[in-house]
Amino acid sequence: MPRAALVLRPEPGNAHTCAALAAAGIVAHALPLFRVTPCAWQVPDPRDYDALLITSANAARHAGAGLARLAELPVVAVGAATARAARAAGLTVALVGSGDAQAAVAQAGAYPRLLHLTGRDRAGRLSLPAVVVYASVAVVPPPAALDAARDAVVLLHSPRAAARFAALAAALPRERVRLAALSAAVLAAAGVGWHSAEIAAAPTDLALVEAAVRLAIDP
Repeated sequence: MPRAALVLRPEPGNAHTCAALAAAGIVAHALPLFRVTPCAWQVPDPRDYDALLITSANAARHAGAGLARLAELPVVAVGAATARAARAAGLTVALVGSGDAQAAVAQAGAYPRLLHLTGRDRAGRLSLPAVVVYASVAVVPPPAALDAARDAVVLLHSPRAAARFAALAAALPRERVRLAALSAAVLAAAGVGWHSAEIAAAPTDLALVEAAVRLAIDP
């Protein structure tokens, strides 16, 4: 019988990942370690920019009414999920990068003046003007909730989640926990000593789920 999986990402992505795992025959436990909330922000003059850079679907979901004042700008989106959220928010997506933010910026040569709509605790800093439109606020998990990670596969979507899981799970025997990480940087944030780990073949939720399934069925 496959091992269970523990999904730490915030909603609504958590439910999406759990559903994908369930479709693959893996029992998934939802344990969001963060809750995404909007931040107050001042809308810059759209005439100062050529396009918006959106690296997370959360930016499009939580930017609020101010986003309409930037709707004339095309969007450079990182990942298909971010592009879908941008379109749902009424924006026009001009380019969808399949790699990380740096790769998307490199691909966006036609838009030299990018405005990055981002989160408060973003990993890494691009050399671009940025506006913080949302924040991921830490959630205290219920007592003993992390026991579900024992002999299970834990999906890590971000360096911040990886580091927080490692801290919260300090009492767990690492040699009994398997990690599926979205990238090498995410895995590095979790530290060492785990039973095994696999990095997703691409920085997408689908690739991460596929890695988790392999770990779940591996002897």
